[in-house]
Amino acid sequence: MYGNEQEGFGQYQQSDLAIQAAAANPHQLVLMLFNGLMDELVRAKSHLAAHRYERKAASINKCIDILNALTSALDFDKGGELAVSLANLYDYCVYRLYDASHKLSVEQIEEVEAILGNLQQGWEKMGQTA
Repeated sequence: MYGNEQEGFGQYQQSDLAIQAAAANPHQLVLMLFNGLMDELVRAKSHLAAHRYERKAASINKCIDILNALTSALDFDKGGELAVSLANLYDYCVYRLYDASHKLSVEQIEEVEAILGNLQQGWEKMGQTA
């Protein structure tokens, strides 16, 4: 019974997230991606610490997918150098996550967390001034 309840909750969370995404503006969507990314980085570290390597790999892959989504959302025509710099930073984070996964390094995941945490704060502040 517990497994079915957990599965139902997961489906509820996914449908709630889909509703939020449908109503969100582009800025809010980026923040949603960052929130999901930061949560998944915490999960990846937890899986690594508990030696759940398959789950760690799945979490790292989710993080990389989100970083790729953030990169594809960049507007290089309007964003200019800033968009290029963000793309390079996202690429660096992807590289570090691949390396962290291979080397089983919590420290490298924490490095990515710090970089992305700063970016997330910038996006949040930008939303407050808009």
